[in-house]
Amino acid sequence: MESYVDLIRGNIFDYLSSYKEISFCFLDIEKELYSECYEIVIPNMVPGGILLADNVISHKTDLQPIIDRVLGDKRLDSLVIPIGQGILMSKKL
Repeated sequence: MESYVDLIRGNIFDYLSSYKEISFCFLDIEKELYSECYEIVIPNMVPGGILLADNVISHKTDLQPIIDRVLGDKRLDSLVIPIGQGILMSKKL
């Protein structure tokens, strides 16, 4: 997988905005940062790109504002999948 995936250690906000044409993002960070990451990733995501946000059922109280934001975002087709701790899956249109 090393030829396909870059593992970057450090503060995500030092790097995230430099990534353009994102085709896949697995979001599993401190829950209070989901919204900020989402607002950076989605504009830089290619059509057909996939965003998976983890723990949206187990941390629903904390994540409800971003869940509502994503489900209402016209740039995406999104749904909550009740597997594990809950996955919010979005495909950029």
